[in-house]
Amino acid sequence: QVQLVESGGGLVQPGGSLRLSCAGSPSIFIIMGWYRQAPGKERELVASIINGGPTTYADSVKGRFTISRDNAKNTVYLQMNTLKPEDTAVYYCNARTTIANYWGQGTQVTVSS
Repeated sequence: QVQLVESGGGLVQPGGSLRLSCAGSPSIFIIMGWYRQAPGKERELVASIINGGPTTYADSVKGRFTISRDNAKNTVYLQMNTLKPEDTAVYYCNARTTIANYWGQGTQVTVSS
């Protein structure tokens, strides 16, 4: 059974940085990415990375967030810099194979002074 285990969330002041990690049980993930959901809002794509390198970012995080993956460890990372209060949300890891779509349990990121 595929599992995604997230870590790295927490409380940070505006302008600070956090790094999220998501480790997947062995599987061939075509796409790995991060979504987020703020209270009262729909879940939205933050960033994704295709096996082989191409990345996609939400306009609101371009230039501040960087997604990367270590295929040997089946792990995807999200480096978040210059965090803003509007980045506050639960962040979910997502991974897709050719036949299935998997989600992590979510990790809270709070940006507040």
